[in-house]
Amino acid sequence: MGLSVSSLAHDHEHFIKQQLEQIERGLHPSVTEDEELVRRALFAVRNKSVVFGRYIPTNGVLYTTVQDVRPTEVVFHFHSNIIVCNCPQDGWCRHKVSVILSLYQYLESVQDWAAKWRSKKGVNLHLLASERTPENWLAMVNEVMSHLLPVGRQMDHYLFSTIYENAYTKLRKHLPFEREWQPLYNLFMEIAILNKLWQHLFQSESALKNDYFEYFFDRRFETIQNYVYEIAGKSRLFATDPFFDVLQEIVRELLVERKFHISRRLNLYLLFWDTIFIEKRRAEDEQTILLEYMNKPEDHPNVSEDVPISTVLNLFYILLKQYDKLKANLHSIGTAQLEVYLGLAKFASSRNEEVASDLLLKAILPHLDTFINHHLQPSRRQAFVRRIHLLYDAIELSEQEELLLYSSFGVHGVQPYSNSLLKAERYEEWVALHLLFPSSISYLETCGLKEVLDHDPGATLPLYHYYALEEVNQKSRMNYKQAVRIWKMMKSAAKKSGKTNFWVDYIQTVRNQYKRLRALQEELEKGNLLA
Repeated sequence: MGLSVSSLAHDHEHFIKQQLEQIERGLHPSVTEDEELVRRALFAVRNKSVVFGRYIPTNGVLYTTVQDVRPTEVVFHFHSNIIVCNCPQDGWCRHKVSVILSLYQYLESVQDWAAKWRSKKGVNLHLLASERTPENWLAMVNEVMSHLLPVGRQMDHYLFSTIYENAYTKLRKHLPFEREWQPLYNLFMEIAILNKLWQHLFQSESALKNDYFEYFFDRRFETIQNYVYEIAGKSRLFATDPFFDVLQEIVRELLVERKFHISRRLNLYLLFWDTIFIEKRRAEDEQTILLEYMNKPEDHPNVSEDVPISTVLNLFYILLKQYDKLKANLHSIGTAQLEVYLGLAKFASSRNEEVASDLLLKAILPHLDTFINHHLQPSRRQAFVRRIHLLYDAIELSEQEELLLYSSFGVHGVQPYSNSLLKAERYEEWVALHLLFPSSISYLETCGLKEVLDHDPGATLPLYHYYALEEVNQKSRMNYKQAVRIWKMMKSAAKKSGKTNFWVDYIQTVRNQYKRLRALQEELEKGNLLA
C-alpha cells in the first residue's frame, strides 16, 4: 500500500504548523540570505523536488529526499519533534523548509504563506548597513526584533537566549570590514537588542522576574563587558562620536525606563560610565538630563518607579567631584536601596575617589544591620559580607564605627573581625569574639589561632576549655578522644604562658568532676596529661 502524503500531513497538522511558525521566527525576509533560502525552498516545492520515501507509523519517522545539486536526505521524527538533514548547514536549511512546505501544501496554500511571510519585509538590512549611521544601525535592530517579537506575543523564559542569538546572528552578518569599527558594532547591537528584548518583556512580568532571566542577563553582561574593555583600550575615531551618543541614550533607557533587576541595570550603567563615557562634557549633559527627570516627572511619564533618580545622581557627583552635593544627597539614604549605594561605593573605590568612597560607606553603615539580617536572603549574607568588608577595609573607621560595622556583620563577619582584631593586637577580644560565636577548632585556625598562641597563649585557655567540655558533653569515646586532643593543645598553651601550676590544678579538677565517666578517665590516662 502506497504512502498517502495527504493523510500524513493531516495526521501531523499540529507539528507541521508549529515548525512553520518556527521558520517564520527564525528566517527574516529582510535578510538577504534568509530570503534566498525560502526562495530556493519554494522552487523545490514547485518543481516537485521533494520525494517522500518510507514512513514508519510505530516510530513516527518519515524519510524524504530533496533532489538538490546532489540528493539530500531529510528525516522527520514526529514523536520527538526533531528534523534531521544530512547537509552541512546548521539550523534551518532549504531542504528542511522545502519538506515542511511540501507537507503544508496539503493543508493550506503555500503561495499565500510565502506572500504573508514576504509582506513582513520592512527594509533591506544590507542597504541600511551600507550607509553607516547610528540611526541605520538602530533601524536594523528594530527591523529584526519586530519580526522576532511581534506586539502581543508572550514569550516563555527558555526562549530568551534563542531569540537573542537569532537576532544577533542576523545582524552580525553585516559586521563592518574595518577592524576598528567591529567592537563598536558588536557592542551597539548587544545593547540595542537587550533594550528591545527588555522592553518587550514588560508585557510579562513573570518572565522578567524569572531566575532564568537573571542567568541570561549575567551571560550577556559578561559579553558586553568584554566589548566595553576592548573599546576602552583603543583610541577612537572622530566618526564614532555619534554612535557613542546613541549608546548613551540606550544605556540610559535601560536604566531609567525598564523595570525590575535594578541592581543589574545599574551595574550596566556604571560599566559604561566607568569605562567608555569618560568625557566631562558627556557627564555634565547626563547629569542635566537626570535632574530634569527628577524635577519634572510629569514631562517624563516613561521613567520607571523602581529607579531612584536622586541615587543615580550620586554617580555624577562622584565623576564631577561635587562632594558637597554628594554629602547632602546622602541624608536621604534608605535601606531598600542599600545595594545600589554599595555599587556606587565600589565604583568610587575603583576610581580611587577616596573622599566619595569614605562619604558613601559611612552613610551606609547605620543601615547595614537591617539590610544584612532582614533584606538579604540567608544564602547571600556570607558572600555579601566578605565583599563589602574589602571596601570598608580601605577606609579609616573610628573605634565606634568599627564596632557598628562588625556587629552588623554578626556571625557572618567573624573571620574579617578576627583579622581586624589581630591586626590591632587585641587578642583577648579575639578570644571573646569566638566564645560569643562558637564554631570549631579547625575554624579557629583559619581565623588566626596560631597568631594568638604566638603572642598571647594564656588568652586561648578559656577557648580550649569550652571546646573540650563540648566534646565531653557528647558522651562517646570518640568525643572523649577529641576532648583529650584539645586538652593537649591547652596544656601546651598553659606551659607556653608560664601557667603550669594552673594547668595541674585544672586537669585534676576535671578528673574529679568526671570521675564516674570511666571511658573518659581511660582516655585521660592514655593522654598522659599530668606529665
